[in-house]
Amino acid sequence: MGFAGAMAVAMTVDAIWGWPGVLFTRIGHPVTWIGRLIALLDRNWNRPADAPATRRIAGAAAALLVIALCAGIGGLVQSWLVPGWSRAVLLGIFAWPLVALRSLHDHVAAVAQPLQSGDIDAARLAVAQIVGRDPTSLNEAGISRATLESLAENASDGIVAPVFWGALLGLPGIFGYKAINTLDSMIGHRSERHLWFGWAAARIDDVANFIPARLTGLLFALVTAHPSVALSCMLRDANRHRSPNAGWPEAAMAGALGVRLSGPRSYHGAVTDEPWLNEGARDPLAADIGRGLRLYIRAMLLLGGLLAALALI
Repeated sequence: MGFAGAMAVAMTVDAIWGWPGVLFTRIGHPVTWIGRLIALLDRNWNRPADAPATRRIAGAAAALLVIALCAGIGGLVQSWLVPGWSRAVLLGIFAWPLVALRSLHDHVAAVAQPLQSGDIDAARLAVAQIVGRDPTSLNEAGISRATLESLAENASDGIVAPVFWGALLGLPGIFGYKAINTLDSMIGHRSERHLWFGWAAARIDDVANFIPARLTGLLFALVTAHPSVALSCMLRDANRHRSPNAGWPEAAMAGALGVRLSGPRSYHGAVTDEPWLNEGARDPLAADIGRGLRLYIRAMLLLGGLLAALALI
């Protein structure tokens, strides 16, 4: 079956079970383990008194250490497995915790349900679990927009990218990618503390997500009723996004649903004036979150089918 088959197994297991709460309570999750290591390095190596160049070098060393350690563990586990079809199944089981297919669906559905029933306060609490912007001022359109953007971006970061690197390199690929993604989420932002220390983590994440982000946008476009509209929107607007990668799945989602995404948003009381994706379209509403989830499911089914076909080849 190979690595592609193993990633199809991982997607299937996660779609059925997700990461059970009892496991999280007892042992946590691989991402939380990686996060503890990153936090330890951040506390000890990211010293505010050091010069910016020193902090940048320390951050690069920390990033490379975490990535190498995770990829190395993946390589060791992979080397212990006996060749054969059962090896691919076991590879898929080991890769399963690093594919957030069920978790993303459930977090987005948790926003859609109260919003559709008119409980704006519950929807704000739910959307705060998946986005960093200030939810207190968000109305129905703002909550829907934030949720669809998170769905599109996390479909790339949380499913397509780890599966892509896993299909190419096996466990070292998916373990190493998850380290990259966790580094970026923890230290790869432009805060005063992490502007220099997190510089390398952010750049590595940009490179690792370059192909998966565009692949995610393509998957969204292919499973919509009007692929040419979604593709046109993606190609036209993706580079307007502040991120070199997130604009691709978000623009494809906007075009596929016929709504506008991105645009101005508030972070910690400060409004950032971001350009619109699919400008001129209407604002999304609660019902569009359900449409986005159905688009996401179809795209993930297409991805799983492609992996299964590659495994058979």
